Amino acid sequence: MGENFFAAISVSAIAISVIFVVLTVLIFTILLLVRLLPYQEPPPEPPRSAPPPPATEADEDLAAIIAVLSV
Repeated sequence: MGENFFAAISVSAIAISVIFVVLTVLIFTILLLVRLLPYQEPPPEPPRSAPPPPATEADEDLAAIIAVLSV
């Protein structure tokens, strides 16, 4: 039992250390990219004054149903 226990502990320690190394590399890579390529907000789009779309037959039907139900 002693050999299996120590083998399991060593495998777990290796796995945890690999995970922490990968996460550390990932964090420092992200920090480096943030410094090298900072976020630039895109310019705001100019406001558009588009005419509202014409009412469809379904809109008129829905308005008629709501009018009947509200009475």
